[in-house]
Amino acid sequence: MKTEDVRRAYAMPLANPAYPKGPYRFIDREYVIVSYRTDPEALRAVVPEPLEIAEPVVKYEFIKMPDSTGFGDYTETGQVIPVRFRGEEGVYVHAMYLDDDAPIAGGREIWGFPKKLASPKLVHEGEVIVGTLHYGTVLCATATMGYKHRALDPDEVAHSLAKPNFLVKIIPHVDARPRICELVRYHLKDISVKGAWSGPADLQLFRHVIADVARLPVLEVVSAVHFIADLTLGLGEVVHDYMSQG
Repeated sequence: MKTEDVRRAYAMPLANPAYPKGPYRFIDREYVIVSYRTDPEALRAVVPEPLEIAEPVVKYEFIKMPDSTGFGDYTETGQVIPVRFRGEEGVYVHAMYLDDDAPIAGGREIWGFPKKLASPKLVHEGEVIVGTLHYGTVLCATATMGYKHRALDPDEVAHSLAKPNFLVKIIPHVDARPRICELVRYHLKDISVKGAWSGPADLQLFRHVIADVARLPVLEVVSAVHFIADLTLGLGEVVHDYMSQG
């Protein structure tokens, strides 16, 4: 393999990358998002500067992705936190757990998504939607939501999805010192919400040393939304370099 061939590589492994080049389009993404109040001190301990906490609220998400470019069919769950960055409202992606290797590799390497391999599920059981997260054999999260109790305005949901998302991308040097440590911003694009509903919901989080979703405890469930959408995952931009800025 020639040097110019190596330079054209975009991902590892060199001879057979773990994921294809984007853009990454998602069809019929199904979301259940339970918003809950949490301990403000616990929240302050995990949200990095220069992001500012908007309110002591966490959005716990279950996302079923049956048709995604290059990544296939998989399910994801995790926590995002409403924040502000230089006056701009958005969300900080705190933790993500999913069951597919390619989006774990691509998500971490390109954007810096905080992804770990686990076993999330989102299923319909009669009149209830049920989301669960297992890490190995251990149950770490359970969400239940009434099925399609009240219709929501799809445009309002699309507007919420279009807000910026923030991540911290961390890549170590070969000697394990930090090499890249950046605050990244990205947007979801070309959003089409096919239907959206609210309903009663409950959420339980259980302590686990690795899948530590219970670090942000549930004090009160505020609301829940269930919707189906097509969208494209946009590429990111660096908005703060922790290695060169205070």
